[in-house]
Amino acid sequence: MAEPEFNATGVHIERSLRSLTRAGQVVIRDGRLALLTSYGKEIDSAPLRAVQVHKPLFAARDRALARLNGNRYSLTLGAPDRFLDAVQAAHTPRT
Repeated sequence: MAEPEFNATGVHIERSLRSLTRAGQVVIRDGRLALLTSYGKEIDSAPLRAVQVHKPLFAARDRALARLNGNRYSLTLGAPDRFLDAVQAAHTPRT
């Protein structure tokens, strides 16, 4: 398996105001974004071209919002800017 392009652990993942995990993992690898529980079980994943991410305007600085397969997730990361940059870099075509 290839090295992940982005990997964050200890991520609090919520969906619809419901906490799914408090120590989850966000991984970008092989053109896919995957949200995992603390045990490594997949919560959701999607190809990066189908993923929408952004930083909320009126929320804590450590938050990012992601939409995968029509589901909206709130991610509390230590460095959300690195996550957003990694997804943006994956979206831009390489020449």
